Parts: sequence; C-alpha cells; structure tokens
Amino acid sequence: MKTILKSVAGAIAGLALASAAQASEWTPPGPIKLMIAFAAGGGADTQARLIAEDLEAKLGWSFIPEQVTGKGGLNLAMAIKDEPNDGSVIGMVVTETLGYNMRAANAGVTPEDFTAITTTAGFQMGIVSLSSKGWKSFDEMIAEAKGQSLRFGTMSPKLADLAYLLGEAQGVEFNIVNVKGGKAVMNGVNAGDMDLGFMAGIQSKGVAAGDLVNLASALSEPLKQTPEAPTLADLGVPFNADGYFLFIGPKGMPAEARDAIAAAIGEVVTTEGMKSHGMISKAFGGAAVIAGDEAQMLVESDYKSAGDLIEAASE
Repeated sequence: MKTILKSVAGAIAGLALASAAQASEWTPPGPIKLMIAFAAGGGADTQARLIAEDLEAKLGWSFIPEQVTGKGGLNLAMAIKDEPNDGSVIGMVVTETLGYNMRAANAGVTPEDFTAITTTAGFQMGIVSLSSKGWKSFDEMIAEAKGQSLRFGTMSPKLADLAYLLGEAQGVEFNIVNVKGGKAVMNGVNAGDMDLGFMAGIQSKGVAAGDLVNLASALSEPLKQTPEAPTLADLGVPFNADGYFLFIGPKGMPAEARDAIAAAIGEVVTTEGMKSHGMISKAFGGAAVIAGDEAQMLVESDYKSAGDLIEAASE
C-alpha cells in the first residue's frame, strides 16, 4: 500500500499533464449515467453529486445520477459490469467494495472485471467514544474493557473483523454491534447504546467540540485530527481500515475515456473554489487522488489482502 502511494504523487502529476490533452479531446458520447452506491442525502452521495455538478459547470458534461445501493456496493458493481464501457456509465463505490466485500461474498467477480478510474478522498477512520466516558486514551478504555464487555459499533463485516482482532490482540472481548452506516454508529455512541465504535470522519465536529474522542486510528497512518492516537498496527493488529471513495466503470474502458474522466474528477476535487473540493476538505480532510493503473493496482491489492484478513478473523 505505501509503495503504491509513494508512486502516486509523480504518477498523478504525469497523468494530469498527459490527460489534460486527452480530457480536451475526449468527450462523453452522451449524458453520463452516474451510479451511486450510497443512500440519498448522505455525505458520500453529496460528494458524488457535487463532483457531477462541478464537471457539468466546468466541462459541460451532463450526468444522470442513479442510486444503486445495497450489499456494501456490490449491487452497484453487479449492475455496472454489463453496461457500455465507453465512458457513458460510471459508478461511485468505496475500495472496500472491490476488496473485502467482493472477496467475502464470493460473487464470481474480481476487481479485474471492472475499470478503476480514480479515487477522490480517503477515510479518516477512527475508534471513537464519548468524552463523557472519561477515557482520554485507548489504554484507559482497554483497562475498563478488561472488567466488562464493551459494546463496539461497526458498520461493515470488515470492520467487525477488525474489532474482533483488536479485542483478541488486547486480551478483551468486545460485544460487536453491526449497524448500517457510520451515522448509525455515531448515533449509537451518542445515545449510549454503544460504548465506542468506528467512524470515518463523521466524528470530526464532535471531536473538535470536545464531545467525542478519537481513541485510535483505524488506518495505517495517524489521523489528521488527532495524530497522537495509536494506529491498529501499534495495538497489535496487522490489518487496517484504509479505504477510499472510488469511481469505477465496466471492464475494458478505453484508456482515453478512463484517463479523461479521472483527470477531470481529479481536477475539480483538488481545486479551491469547487464545491466538491470544499466538501471533501471539510468532511474527509482533503482529496486523495489515485488514478488509472495505480487505482487498479490498489483495488487488486485490497482484494488479495482481504483474504488474509478474513482468514485471520476466522481462526
């Protein structure tokens, strides 16, 4: 993962220059159907729609948004795989869709059956609790967990596996509560129905206000908001919840279409003044653009490592 990311800065710079000409030459054959794997009105849905709005304003492209939700993005993946691959149909999922979710479902497809176009932003996935719990650190939470079973909110099977492995590494047994979406975890923590839980950036306002505390980073790197919080690797778990919002298309999308769409999306999400840039900066700590071949490598690597995580959690 880190090797891929280190190569991205140079690759993106090159892609931006090389694709600028392609973006001016390639145009969609008509309105672009934009499949969105997230519920209407949520942060991810808003991000996708703002990107489409920015591209319509900047390039004159036309988008037709369509909600295709369910099964952690797999419903969208199965719907898009047989659509035309000429750039007229794209979809927004998360890398976990083509990684853990696809691997666990054994759906008969792999990331090689899709075209990874570009990521837009990463997750600021933290392990979060109410400040009123009195835990100022992860260690203080674990000390209490050794005397009782704490309720740990998760919003996907992958995160449930990570919570299980974290408890195992720390010598405690969490009561894992799986709900639908990060907002449901935050609501559960705020209501006292959960003692702690995974949140992917939605906690930032609460942490800034002092109502919530990031006990740990679920990423391979520290959280931007609370860099002092330990990572899962620091806590004995050799896996992480690194992930990105990802645009995909059907398999075999021509490079000129893929790269033009990637360059266009990458430009609006990284340009000040664009609505999508402002939203991503506020909600997700800034854009994270990994495009083209590097994006394809990323999802294929995630798919492979998902098998190791599933195996570890089933032991």
